[in-house]
Amino acid sequence: MRQQTHKRGRFTNKTVAIVAALALGGGGAALVAANASAHGDKGGSGRHGTVAAKAGTIQCPDVGQKLSWVPAKARPEVDKNLAELDNQVAEAYRRMNQRQGSSDAVLSQLNDERSRTLHTIGSAMGGDGSRLRGMADCRWQEVATAAGGGKGRFGRPPGGRQQGGGQQGGNQQGGEGANEVPGNAGGQAGNGPSQDDFVDITKVRPNVQQPPRAQENGSTGTFTTDCGVGDPALRNSDNVIVAPGVGNGAHHTHDYVGNDSNDAFADNRTFEQGGTSCANGDKSTYYWPVVRAQDGKDEADADQLGGGQEGNVGTILTPKSSTIEFKGNPRSKVTAMPKFLRIITGDAKAFTGGDANANASWSCTGFEDRQLTDKYPLCPEGSSVTRTFDFQSCWDGKNIDSANHRDHVAFAAEDGSCPNGFRAIPQLVNTITYDVPANTPFAVDGFPEQLHKPITDHDDFINVMSDDLMNKAVDCINSGKQCG
Repeated sequence: MRQQTHKRGRFTNKTVAIVAALALGGGGAALVAANASAHGDKGGSGRHGTVAAKAGTIQCPDVGQKLSWVPAKARPEVDKNLAELDNQVAEAYRRMNQRQGSSDAVLSQLNDERSRTLHTIGSAMGGDGSRLRGMADCRWQEVATAAGGGKGRFGRPPGGRQQGGGQQGGNQQGGEGANEVPGNAGGQAGNGPSQDDFVDITKVRPNVQQPPRAQENGSTGTFTTDCGVGDPALRNSDNVIVAPGVGNGAHHTHDYVGNDSNDAFADNRTFEQGGTSCANGDKSTYYWPVVRAQDGKDEADADQLGGGQEGNVGTILTPKSSTIEFKGNPRSKVTAMPKFLRIITGDAKAFTGGDANANASWSCTGFEDRQLTDKYPLCPEGSSVTRTFDFQSCWDGKNIDSANHRDHVAFAAEDGSCPNGFRAIPQLVNTITYDVPANTPFAVDGFPEQLHKPITDHDDFINVMSDDLMNKAVDCINSGKQCG
């Protein structure tokens, strides 16, 4: 575990006020009711000037995660229609947020569209879509937020996988949905983040578990790749793993390092022929959602899909650093990753779909022993915001991808052991740091209905290392060396 070397600072009243203002119209979630007098104050919080606000979003079953197998010839059609399901939800959320019809009418239309698309998916897979029919229905998910200084669950270790493999409970989600039309909170996007999404890192208890001690056959080396922090000219809102061949398949903007040819239409040949930002010639592609300052300023994509049209607003922050490391396994040697292996860690839909796959963690430099999954950290002066992505480190030995993009890889158990039939591979750990402007809230880009919740953070990787470079990494890790 890293030593804490940072001297704790104090947050200014201005910082607290700005973050609190998020729930009162500074880019907060779409409000079902912005006027407390319309609801009354059942909790008596009016004595302190707080307002119990009702916010919410659209919750739909994540069809892609439920697909365990898709015939190879059906994959292009299935991928295209899975992306269409995301388009439908984004459009329905936009209509609700702009009050274009009642919520009942919008949800009814959405569910009808989803039913037809699911039938198309089923037909492409050789069936009639009946087994997917139950996944058509979406609902309005109400999310309670505390406005004007109300307290969230600050200080409690949040949900998701912690460094070291620990589990710390669930994420914060709303209850059964109200059937009211959501309005705009008065902010630019009207879909988050909210005050309750932030926590003072100095008030979070240390929650990182010590890694298991390496055994005699363990692999303790580290192979580091320097790929820079990303070229703004390469940013796009595609997702070649989940939605190949579909423009704006992510509905949010990604930063890219490594391979310079990553867009929706790239294939394995494209990656092999592409250039790279990595100093050692690694042509792998590493990409993650951008982080934006909630500063009221327009980016170049302010009027575009994936950007401002879908609630992703504010100045995009260029990372201060991005560290790409490949680590070993405490119980065994690692085996080479196959070329073009695809891995996604974290879950872009974790807020509405549950936190089973939530994995990315947030912290501040000097406070790395406390990691957050469903909160953004407020860092003291002089401390940078960090995002850490620990990727799955066990591979099934056969597939470079799977229907839901998860089943072919797995996380190791707390002792480092892989599930039966899986073997240890180098574990990718990507740590990104940002210098966030003083007194400025921030948020990760995401699907519009995910309300910019920190629990939706995620990272994507496609291995395009040459065989020689991959073997060099494996030899380094297995011999206990520190290379790169």
